[in-house]
Amino acid sequence: MPSAVVFAYHSVGVRSIKTLLARGIDIKLVISHEDSATETIWFESVAALCEERGIPRITPENPNTPDVIEQIAAIDPDFIFSFYYRNMLSNEVLALAKRGAYNLHGSLLPKYRGRVPVNWAVLHGEAETGATLHEMTVKPDAGAIIGQTAVPILPDDTAFEVFGKLTVAAEQTLWKVLPALIAGNAPHLPNDLSKGSYFGGRKPEDGRIDWSQSAQQVYNLHRAVAPPYPGAFTDIKGKRFVIEKARLINHSATKVPANLPQGLSVVDNVVFGVCGDGNAIEILALQHEGKTLDSAALSRLLT
Repeated sequence: MPSAVVFAYHSVGVRSIKTLLARGIDIKLVISHEDSATETIWFESVAALCEERGIPRITPENPNTPDVIEQIAAIDPDFIFSFYYRNMLSNEVLALAKRGAYNLHGSLLPKYRGRVPVNWAVLHGEAETGATLHEMTVKPDAGAIIGQTAVPILPDDTAFEVFGKLTVAAEQTLWKVLPALIAGNAPHLPNDLSKGSYFGGRKPEDGRIDWSQSAQQVYNLHRAVAPPYPGAFTDIKGKRFVIEKARLINHSATKVPANLPQGLSVVDNVVFGVCGDGNAIEILALQHEGKTLDSAALSRLLT
C-alpha cells in the first residue's frame, strides 16, 4: 500500500483525503492549518476528518522547518499531496516524496496560477474553470499537469457556487488519475506558463465597487466576492453597504429610470446600482453593519 503525507485544508482537502483513502493510499500524516478566528468558516473540517479516521495531524505555522522536515523524512512517504494548503513548500520538503509531490489547483492550468483562482476567474467573466492535479515545484503551479477536469461558470454563478463545483471536480480528477499515479504510468503533460498568468491574493478592500465601470464588470465583482466572502461594497456618507444578492438587469424586463446618478438609488422600492456604461444591476439584498436592509431602510440611510 503506497504511503503519503498530505498537506490539506478546506473542503477540497476533506474530499481529497477521502478519495486517497478510497483508492488505497495509506496517509501517515496530515499537515494543516488552525482555523482563524477572523475568517468565516463555511467549509468542511480537515481536523474533524482526521480525528474521525485516526490520522495524525499537525498544524505548524511554517511547514519548511527542520522539525517538520525531520518528521516527514522519518515517514519516508511514497507521495506528498497538497490540497488547498496555503503555504509554499520548499524543495527540501518536496524531495522527501519518493514517487513525487502533487498539488490540486483550482483552475485549468496554466490559466490562473497563484492565489484564489476561483474568485479571479469569476471576476474576469470566464465561462469555465476547473481543477488540475500537477507536479509540485518551488515555483507555484508550474509543474507538469497530471490531470484536469473542467466545470462551467454560468452567467449568474457566484464564486461560492463555483467553488462547490470545483470541490467535486477536484475529487473526480484525483479519482481518475490515482490508479495510473500508483502504477507509475500517469501522464505528465506540459504546463506552458506563457499561456497563463499568475494572480496574487485578494483582500477585503479589493471588493470596493468602482461605479464608473460597466454593469457587467460590477456584477462580476459582486459574483466574485459575494458572501460568504467579504462582499462587494460601496461607502456613502460614511456608511458601508455590502451587496448580498444582485442580478444584472435585463432591460427588456426591467427599465432603469433615466438620469439616475452612478451608484445606489432607490426607485419605487427597487434598489439600483447604476454603472458607468449607463446600465445597472438590481440589488436584491444589501447589508449594512451585518444586517440585511429592505428598500425603505436603505432610503432612510441614503437621505
